[in-house]
Amino acid sequence: MSITRREFSKLGAFGLAASALPMVGQAPERKIGYCVIGLGRIADHFMRGVAQGSTSKITGLVSGHRDKAEKIAQQYGVPKSSIYSYEEMDKFRDNKSIDAVYVALPNSMHAEYTIRSAKAGKHVLCEKPMSVAVSEAEAMVAACKAKNVKLMIAYRLHYEPTTLKAIKLIRDGAIGKVQAIDSANGFNIAPGEWRSTKALGGGGPLMDVGIYSLNATRYLTGEEPVAFTAVATTPDDDGRFQGVEENLSWTMRFPSGAVTSCSTTYGASMPGYYKVFGSKGWLQVNEFGYEGVHLTASYRESRGAPATTIDETNPEKDPMHFVRQADHFSRCILENRTPDTSGEEGLKDMQHIQSIYRAAGISMG
Repeated sequence: MSITRREFSKLGAFGLAASALPMVGQAPERKIGYCVIGLGRIADHFMRGVAQGSTSKITGLVSGHRDKAEKIAQQYGVPKSSIYSYEEMDKFRDNKSIDAVYVALPNSMHAEYTIRSAKAGKHVLCEKPMSVAVSEAEAMVAACKAKNVKLMIAYRLHYEPTTLKAIKLIRDGAIGKVQAIDSANGFNIAPGEWRSTKALGGGGPLMDVGIYSLNATRYLTGEEPVAFTAVATTPDDDGRFQGVEENLSWTMRFPSGAVTSCSTTYGASMPGYYKVFGSKGWLQVNEFGYEGVHLTASYRESRGAPATTIDETNPEKDPMHFVRQADHFSRCILENRTPDTSGEEGLKDMQHIQSIYRAAGISMG
């Protein structure tokens, strides 16, 4: 994405400037060392991203499966002495090669391992959702502040060029005043997934994939929602869901008067997208996935003026989102800057998720 210094400054007002140019500048004199906590699918994406980036390296692993951890350690050059079990993880406070951690555990474990890592003096990059309760999110923010370590929530799309272009178009007034946003994201979850249990997921698809739609409405409008309606259902024809919703749809109203309608599911294929309707036109972004983010738009400067159209796809492939995300956090650590997607950003989403669940008559946490 091409961007001028003036445009870069305008993005800064919305906490997105640093992410607009994530690869700019020379590689730092030293790389930030990450200890990865939990070695599942998302951790693999992150570690491959770190390996392709210029600012970071994998220097530690935490896992309940020593054999698996040793294989991964060999792949990334991690010494066996820097492999920890969950029980002995706190010992890494004395490991000087570990500057930060990446928490890639089930949702209900995010708070415990973020707080333990902060107490050990390590900066924390935590997967979304940052917790399963507002009180946990508040405790995570407080723990990191108490130990003067940085906390970033892994909202990778905040660092993705097509997303940033969509935000800039809206901020520049290209589509006029935002009136409404429509968004959806979901998939048909496999049997036995921890995400479909209350104990580990903390909630259903809203926590896992619906949060993409929620977060998008916030960064697109630059506002916080003030009113909510919601309905949830769990047909659960095959017994996959243990105390969590299968489907959830909700609406929100923003202070500007913009309204949003969002849906999420674990019961069907629902490719992620958002469409923003403005007084001068519209724009749509397809895919909340790891590659192939696609932007289309059509808008007119004035009635009767010729339409400007956009139809483009970000050609970057997985794990580029994770390269940008890790590089951003590492540069924040090296330069003592607050991450664009700080713990406070994650806390706001948890507060809004709580409001959505309340509107649907669901208890959270």
